[in-house]
Amino acid sequence: MDFEQFWTDIHHLMPPLVWHLVAFVLTLAGALLARRVLLRVIERRGRDPKSFTSVFLQTIRVPSFFWALAATFAVRVKFADLPADTADRAVMWIWAFVIVSLTLVASSVLIRAVTDYGERQQMPLAIAGLSRTLIRIFVYATGGVILLRNVFDKDITPWLTALGVGGLAVALALQDTLANFFAGIHILVERPIFVGDLIRLEGGQEGVVADIGWRTTRVRTGGSDTVVVPNTKITSGILVNYSVPDPGGAAELALLVAHEADPGLVCALAVEEARRVEGVLDSPPPVCLCDPGVLLTHTQFKLVVRVANRKEQARVLSEIRMRVLARFRAEGVPLPHFEAGRGQPA
Repeated sequence: MDFEQFWTDIHHLMPPLVWHLVAFVLTLAGALLARRVLLRVIERRGRDPKSFTSVFLQTIRVPSFFWALAATFAVRVKFADLPADTADRAVMWIWAFVIVSLTLVASSVLIRAVTDYGERQQMPLAIAGLSRTLIRIFVYATGGVILLRNVFDKDITPWLTALGVGGLAVALALQDTLANFFAGIHILVERPIFVGDLIRLEGGQEGVVADIGWRTTRVRTGGSDTVVVPNTKITSGILVNYSVPDPGGAAELALLVAHEADPGLVCALAVEEARRVEGVLDSPPPVCLCDPGVLLTHTQFKLVVRVANRKEQARVLSEIRMRVLARFRAEGVPLPHFEAGRGQPA
């Protein structure tokens, strides 16, 4: 049997629309099979859920289906009996779709990979909001240039000139916004603060840096409130960073006892209880000072401890107070007693 003649007969017997539909389905099935094999190969290499391979796999799982669909359309357009202009235009728009989707996927993959890497390596620069914004700008700009030059065959020189003139006008209109944007870049480069640092602002607010954005920095206070600070206030104002160079720090605690209390016993018990609290460092060890000493109504001591993390300072001091108070009562250390409204010992 002449197989060429057989397929010629089949071609004449089947309506053209059905023939193209069958060819499209077969081509799509082949593209989806290739997609499945490729995803399986990538999946075997991405065991760690936070590795770049795993992030890449999770990001392309859905877009890869549309890429297979676009490849199928491109193949069918090439072999279909279409006018040259129509076929070229169809291929151009297919490539435009692929480049736009690849740009979005590349932006998402880079942001997730950089963020995960920054979390693992404890690099606040990598997980800051401004870093994600800069990555998006770079990837979108690159994708736009490729789309204009390689797909639509456009000369981008006039576009760049127009953007330069328009950018000057926008820069004059958005001076404050741009000042905050570049101040954010200055923060990430000079690194006076990091995401996760405990800081005190010039206005007196204290909290942990939650995010460094393209215009503002967000500080989460101890009461779970968020203070939004323009980036220019961070770079031009005076602030205290408790986390640099050491996240720990010294904390002081006042101890009030009656005049007849044994000073040596008071200090020994306070230091002993402070050592037992989690978060108190052994080096340098806790120190008890008779400061300011004997007052009219009581004797006051000062317990100085070194905490491992200032974020835990409130909890550490509270636990020391409770332990010392319970120990003083158990050991019979007399505490001062004041008459109500007179501030004098009873």
